[in-house]
Amino acid sequence: MRHIGFSTGALARADVHRGLEMVQRQSLRVVELSALRQNELLPLIQQLDHLNLRNFEYISFHAPSSMEPGFEPTALKLLERVKARGWPLIVHPDAMYNIQDWAGFGELLCIENMDKRKPVGQTAADLGRIFAELPAASLCFDLGHARQIDPTMSEAALILTQFKSRLKQLHVSEVNSQSKHDPLTLEAIMAFQRVSSLIPQDVPVILESRVDESHMKAEIANTLSALDPAAALSIAGD
Repeated sequence: MRHIGFSTGALARADVHRGLEMVQRQSLRVVELSALRQNELLPLIQQLDHLNLRNFEYISFHAPSSMEPGFEPTALKLLERVKARGWPLIVHPDAMYNIQDWAGFGELLCIENMDKRKPVGQTAADLGRIFAELPAASLCFDLGHARQIDPTMSEAALILTQFKSRLKQLHVSEVNSQSKHDPLTLEAIMAFQRVSSLIPQDVPVILESRVDESHMKAEIANTLSALDPAAALSIAGD
C-alpha cells in the first residue's frame, strides 16, 4: 500500500497550521511541511516546536524553491533544526549556490528534479553531476516535472532507473504549461502509469496538487490509479 500525504503549501499556501489540519482530517500519516518562499522559512522554523505532528509517520520539509545568494548562509543555519529532527530536506538544485555547504545534510538532503523554468536539474545527466558533488544526497522525484520536460516519460524512466537507490520521496501532481501544480488529469495519470513499476511501494508520496479539502480524497484515488493501475482496476472490478 502506498504511503500518501500532501504538501501543506499545496493545500494552504504559507498557512502550515491550516494545511496540517486538512491532512489530519483525512487521517493521513504522511506530510511535507512547506516553506516554498524565502520569507516563509524563518516563521516555519520558529513554529516547529508548536506544530501537532505526533500522528505522522513520515514528515519531510521543503526548503525555499528559490533564494537570494546572500540568504543562503541564514537558510543553512535555520535548516540545521530540520536536520536535527531527522527529516528529509527537499531542495531545488538551483537554490544551492555554494553546493559543498549543503553536504553536511548527508542523505537527508533530497534533491528534486526540476521543471522547464529552471536552469538545471531536469535530466538524468544534470542530476548525475549534482550527485557527483553531493554523493550522500538522495532524490525527491517529481513526476509532474518529469512529464513536463519529456511527455514520453523516457527521461523519467532513465532517472528512476539510474538513481533508484537514492529515491527517498515522490512528488505527484499535474504540472501545467506555466509550471503550476494542478490536480491530476487523465493524461497525466496514463503517463505516470508508464513508469509506476519503477517506483517502490515503500517510497512516501507527497501530493502537490492544488485542491480544496473536498477534493483531497479524489486526488488520492487518482494518484493510486497512476501509481498502482492493476490495484485500481481490481478495486473498480469489485
